[in-house]
Amino acid sequence: MGAQAGAGPERAGVPPGGGAFEIRVRGRVGAALTSAFGELTVRLRPAETVLYGAELDQAALYGILDRIQALGLELLEVRRLPGTAGAGGPDARAEGP
Repeated sequence: MGAQAGAGPERAGVPPGGGAFEIRVRGRVGAALTSAFGELTVRLRPAETVLYGAELDQAALYGILDRIQALGLELLEVRRLPGTAGAGGPDARAEGP
């Protein structure tokens, strides 16, 4: 008598306990917009901004995606990072040019 396959948040690719994610948006997000993502690590790249989140559950991930849309940012990619939750993100909170 096991759990039903395909039930719960794991079906959507987000484990119940959360996971580490990398979210890419087009362009270099300025300091004012970066502050809207205080719970994430922000890394600026030449043509995009990369947001790293550790221990994100499904609700947190959808909240971040809603914020990205509300701010008019173009979402390029959302990727679950391999390994344990919290691994894979850089230590710095923000990186300049």
